[in-house]
Formats: sequence, structure tokens, C-alpha cells
Amino acid sequence: MEKTTDQNNKSEKRKPGIRQWIYAIIACVLCVLFVLWTGYWAVLILIPVFIDIYITKFIPWSGWRNAKNPSLRKVLDWVDAILFALVGVWIINTFFFQNYQIPSSSLEKSLLVGDFLCVSKVSYGARSPMTPLSLPLMQHTFPVFGIKSYLEKPQLEYKRFKGTGQIERNDIVVFNYPSGDTVAVNMQNRDYYLLCKDAGSVSDVTNQRSNIQSINEGRPIVHARKDVYGDIVYRPVDRRENYVKRCVGLPGETISIKDDIVNIDGKPIESPKEMQLFYFVQVSGQPISPSTFSALGISEDDIKSISTPYDLNAIDTTSVWRQFFPTYGSDVEYLYSHVNMTKGMVEELKQKPFVKKVIPLNEYYRSINALNGMPLYAQQDIYPITYDMKVAPGDFPDLWIPAKGETIKFDTDVDYKVAAYARCIKNYEHNEFDYRDGKVYINGEQADSYTFKFDYFFMMGDNRDNSADSRSWGFVPEDHIVGKPLFIWLSLDKDKGWFSGRIRWDRLFTTGNKK
Repeated sequence: MEKTTDQNNKSEKRKPGIRQWIYAIIACVLCVLFVLWTGYWAVLILIPVFIDIYITKFIPWSGWRNAKNPSLRKVLDWVDAILFALVGVWIINTFFFQNYQIPSSSLEKSLLVGDFLCVSKVSYGARSPMTPLSLPLMQHTFPVFGIKSYLEKPQLEYKRFKGTGQIERNDIVVFNYPSGDTVAVNMQNRDYYLLCKDAGSVSDVTNQRSNIQSINEGRPIVHARKDVYGDIVYRPVDRRENYVKRCVGLPGETISIKDDIVNIDGKPIESPKEMQLFYFVQVSGQPISPSTFSALGISEDDIKSISTPYDLNAIDTTSVWRQFFPTYGSDVEYLYSHVNMTKGMVEELKQKPFVKKVIPLNEYYRSINALNGMPLYAQQDIYPITYDMKVAPGDFPDLWIPAKGETIKFDTDVDYKVAAYARCIKNYEHNEFDYRDGKVYINGEQADSYTFKFDYFFMMGDNRDNSADSRSWGFVPEDHIVGKPLFIWLSLDKDKGWFSGRIRWDRLFTTGNKK
């Protein structure tokens, strides 16, 4: 019996069938195409391997299948299948497609919490593996054990292969969170730099400390309080958390926001169709029921963020509140704040007979500022957070977005330019950067200008008043770009049961790049 088996093996080696030839040709052609696409010429070494696996069979690649111990054969069979699957998933995730789940409401109602996206990496060009030794399907942490799912070394230089297109305005883009280079393990959903700023501000009883002072004084506090913040860890670019936002500003443009309207180079652009803002809602007679909010399409999480209604009749008639929200009769008047809605939802709500007034939250605060002649209400943590400025609600000051090959001069507004672009020069483009005595030093030499190596993008959520985006943490460098959502392959509503609408069937296989 053993002799017969040996003869069959030898016969198989001498006479490969048509199927083996087809497999060999397909494998070699795919290998050549991959090399032409990526420029990784060393991959051509796989061609003789494929030829030997399918045709010549000099090396017994599957010799373990002839093991006499059936238990050993079964174990090795599973190991072979698992390794093959892991390699296949790693190649697909790295160069072609990746699954991504929407974790937060920052893009509602365009993309919903619970949407599962198929993200194309070839749309903008796949990145070469920057941290190649990592486990597939794990971004940075091994579940249960809480340890790193990657090895920090080796680190490869950034390179992007040719894609089918490039980022355009209003594209929804998946990218690595730029400010996620440093993370407090116990508070991974909080920006590390804002944590430092908040920690440094707590002890500032006089409220005279600048933002940069707060960050510098808060950093040692965050590092020392491991019981609160946990370990402070650094993550490579491609191991940082994945975010998804809409690109509103392109390289070389100047972006600003005025009265909740985005302006590019001084001209307003159209807002996304499903853009949401916070609103004040005044009603008469009775409070709004949760079912009414739900029927409008407001999510359970957003309903929870709506304020407890104020009883306007109990507020002094001389109060500034009553100037904007006067009562309309003997009925009890209620006022809600932070009601998150699109324009369409606002128009639908206005049709309710008990609704008396609906105005955007930011419009109200701006009116209060104008009435008092001073900014009583101002946005906190506006980029750059190291620069002290007061920005009216719903506004954002002019900010130039760096472009590859473009030069910035440190001749005027040096303090602001340093605050806005130091992170790009130092953290993203890996230069030594110092600013002292009003002068900029790059790589140890005084510099009056700097030419950028990367393109940068300005990203925002459609849920404008409830989104952490470029307005607080700045630009997204090109080497952080992951890909473009193609379609939604699954959508689950966590607020509903499996038999009462948890699967949003109407969203399945719809576009993942809703305008």
C-alpha cells in the first residue's frame, strides 16, 4: 500500500494536470500585476515558488499530509487553513478592502450608528504596510488580554500606491485619527492633548493660565495619575483609531465657518443635505413626549442629550430668556435645548400645533453676545488649542490648509502660525521644531519659512454641534488616509430588538458616500 502511494506521488510530480497549470498561471499573473501596481519588485521571488507548488514540486509543500498519525494530520490541516485565511485577510485588509463600523453619531443622518461599511482602499490608493507585523482584524489591541496586536518594529516609510481617484470635497473619508498618536489607555475615547489641557486647567483658580501653559502643566499630571488615566502609550500612524468624517477643505484652500456655513476661500459652499444642528424648541401646554422625538427620527442617544425642559413661566420676565422666548398665554410654556435635527426635521416639528418657536442654538448664543456687546458665549477647544482665542458659537476663523510643495512664511502672525502648523512640521513630517524668543527653529536652524511635504485635509461631521473633528484637532495628513466607504453591507439599530426593526433593511447595500 505504501509503495502504491509513493508511486502515485511520483506520478503526480511528473505529470501536473491542466488544473495545476491554470492555478500556476493565475498565481503568476496576479503576482506580476501586484508588482506593477506597488513597485515591490522583491515579490517576484514568489513566481518560482508558485511554479514549484503547482508544477515542478521539488519541495514537498504539503508533505505533512502524508503523516501516519491521523490526529497530527488533522491538527496540521487546521493550522494550514487558519494560516491561509489569516494571510488572505491581511492582504485584502491591507491593499484592497476593509470593514468599518460607525461607532458614533458624528455623521448622522448621513451615516448612522450601527452602519457597517465596506471601505475601498484602492479608491484613493492603498498605503504600503507601515506597521507590517500586526494581526489582521485588530486595529491596535488584542481583545480580552488588552495587549498590543502589533509589533512596533520594523516601521516602514509611508508610500501610497496609485488609486482610482483622489479625495474630493464632500467625500466621506475613513482615516487614522491624527491626534491619536498618544493615548491614555483608561480614556481612549478622549483626546490626549485635551486631557492634558483640562488637567492643567483644574488647578488654575485664577483662570489666568494660557492654553499652552495648561497643556504643559497638565501633561505630568496625566502621566502621574495612572489610577485615573492608565498608561500613556504611543501608536504608529496606521495603528491609530479609525475615524470617518466628511472632507470639507482640500489642500491649499482657506477654510472658515460663519453662522454655521462653511466658506472656502471666502465663498460659502453648500451644506450636506442631512446636516444637523442643535436647536431650542419652545412648546405650549405640555412637554414633548419621547415618542414624538423618536417619530421625528431623533436617536435614543440624542434624546438623552436633550435638556430637561425649562418652565418659562417660572423665569423672571426681565430675564434675557424671556426676550427671546416670550410666553403666549395662560398655558405653561416649556423650552428644550440641544434638540439635534436636520432642516427637514425642523420643518416637520414646526407643523405641530403646540410648537411655538424653533431656533438654532448657535444663533441664540450669537444674539446674546450681540445684545451684551461682548462674547459671553464662546466655543472651547477650537484648533489650534495651544492658541488663546474666543470664537463665537457656529464660527471658525480663517485657516489655510497646507498643501504639498506649498511654503508658509513666518513673517507675520508668527505666534498663530506656530500654533497652527507646528504639529504638521514636527509630528507628521518628523522635523525637530522649536519656537523661542519669537523665532522658529527647524532641525536646529533658524527658519523664516517651511515647505510642506504632505497634502492635508479638513474633516468635519454632518452632526455639526456634536462632532469632534478638524475644528478641534486640526488637519488630517495624507499618510493618515485609509479609504473611501463604498456601501453599507449591514445596518443595526441598537435601540430596537431583533424582531422589531433592529436590521435597517432599507440601508443595506446603499452607498456609503452619501452627499
